[in-house]
Amino acid sequence: MTLDATTSAALTRRLAVEQSTHRLPSVAAAVVRQGEIVWSDAAGNLDGRASGEPATPDTQYRIGSISKTFVAVEVMRLRDEGRLAIGDTIGTHLPEVPFGHVTIAQLLTHTSGLQAENDGDWWERSPGSSWADLLASGAALRATPGTGFHYSNLGYAVLGELVARLRDRPWQDAVRDGILTPLGMHRTTTRPEAPAAPGLAVHPLADLLHVEPEHDAVAMSPAGQLWSTAEDLSTWAAFLAGRTQGVLAESTLREMLRPVAVADVPGAAWVGAHGLGWQMWNVEGRRYAGHGGSMPGFLAGLRVDLESGDGVVLMTNATSGLGTVTPDLLEIVREREPVAPTPWHADPSQADDLDLVGPWYWGTYAFTLALGADGGLRLGEPGQGRGARFRRDGAGWTGLEGYYRGEPLTVERDADGRPERLVLASFVFTRTPYDPAVETPGGIDAAGWH
Repeated sequence: MTLDATTSAALTRRLAVEQSTHRLPSVAAAVVRQGEIVWSDAAGNLDGRASGEPATPDTQYRIGSISKTFVAVEVMRLRDEGRLAIGDTIGTHLPEVPFGHVTIAQLLTHTSGLQAENDGDWWERSPGSSWADLLASGAALRATPGTGFHYSNLGYAVLGELVARLRDRPWQDAVRDGILTPLGMHRTTTRPEAPAAPGLAVHPLADLLHVEPEHDAVAMSPAGQLWSTAEDLSTWAAFLAGRTQGVLAESTLREMLRPVAVADVPGAAWVGAHGLGWQMWNVEGRRYAGHGGSMPGFLAGLRVDLESGDGVVLMTNATSGLGTVTPDLLEIVREREPVAPTPWHADPSQADDLDLVGPWYWGTYAFTLALGADGGLRLGEPGQGRGARFRRDGAGWTGLEGYYRGEPLTVERDADGRPERLVLASFVFTRTPYDPAVETPGGIDAAGWH
């Protein structure tokens, strides 16, 4: 699959403008559609000099906090294997931590209240230390767990140790064996492998460069150690769009992409949130997921449009200066070549449930029940009031969102097999308001409607 030549040219020009106007030594990017790279390019030279080696989509850059998404997926793989529950307290698995009552889910969503960074030297620019040394240096809660969003690099160091403990090998080996190798991401590593860009800082008031240090962060490495390429990271964008290739159950990926913690700033409308390891964005009602990354000398971004499945990855070797190019590249593709809608087709299997459709009443509230294209049910308008969608679950259905997410819906039929009651989270829906022929909790007034 390829993009139109004019679209590719627009993407290349936008990338070049970003490198030039924001004074980035080099930058590489790629766009993914339907699980494949449809455009990739790079601009600038690796050392920032006019005579330097040009960057390519196969140049390695440090991806910073995008590393956290790999740790999170490995945690969820352990969950799916029955090795842990995300509701477990971390002390269940790491009894030595002084915040043992914090849950794994809270660490994944940055709602643990754990401090943002480690105590001691600036870990991103200093040689790392062991897990034992990290704990000995002190680790404290800054807020009551579960009460709000507080980004914590230290929290992901804890999750990395959790993976290492349960896999009985370093977290990076577990991620390599369980995720990177099966996906074919052989250019994603914990230390740079040529060709790789050096980490650089650009002077804010002069056209001068400063080399940033590179090291192994050891215990803090799960928070931002990985290096990757635009081409390799595109596979991760395709994974996020649903092409999991058996590495993770699709239902688990959907679970990870539910917004849990709002990144709230008082006085400003919120547009960002965190799920189980992934960042989420809500831009004018359109949902995106991915993650950003920054380390001294590097910036990176990964973003996927959850409606279309289009994704973009971008990385640069600059400590600061990156503008809006990451979402801009995605917007160029969406505006110039929107994804075609899925064709409608009849579904004869829906005939089995046709007697359920139509009006239902919860007290005096009217709802219309319809059959969904995914084989489920739609009660009212999802997202409005208590409207929701339901997926088939055995003999009944389970709510997918909103007030009824996870709640069971069952159909009760009369002696002739006709549906007469819907029971949902203890609420009873009937074909007419307070139908006198059907049992309703609390009973029907003897006078009826009068």
